[in-house]
Amino acid sequence: MSPRIHSINDVGSLTGEQLGYSPYVSVTQEMISSFADATGDHQWIHVDPVRAATGPFGRTIAHGYLIVSLIPALLNQVLEVQEPGTRINYGLNRVRFISPVPEGSDVRLSAIIASVQPAGDGWQIVFDVTMELRDAEKPACVAQVVYRWYPA
Repeated sequence: MSPRIHSINDVGSLTGEQLGYSPYVSVTQEMISSFADATGDHQWIHVDPVRAATGPFGRTIAHGYLIVSLIPALLNQVLEVQEPGTRINYGLNRVRFISPVPEGSDVRLSAIIASVQPAGDGWQIVFDVTMELRDAEKPACVAQVVYRWYPA
């Protein structure tokens, strides 16, 4: 079961804690193609299943940034904050794409709160995030994401 806190102001109590695992999300060709349309990145390895079948991965693969873009929604699956507030994606300290994510793969997030620091009227929270591939030895992506959270 994922941690639940009453208020954003309680997040510091979870520093260093493994927050658990999100449900798996299937990365479909429709997702990949929609991401390509949104970003203008139509490289064949992402959007041309026929050509990609003869490429290095045997099928299309997701854009690395598509996998990163799943982080906010999946992070909400592993940490529940009951009291409303504002959560702003403040950026990334680092990100590495360890393994490609072939179309049809399932990914999930695991996260640890690395640090919590005061930031004005709220908190700056740094999460160490791993995007895991189902049944794979290596993760798809590891990242350190930074948020600013402000109470309501």
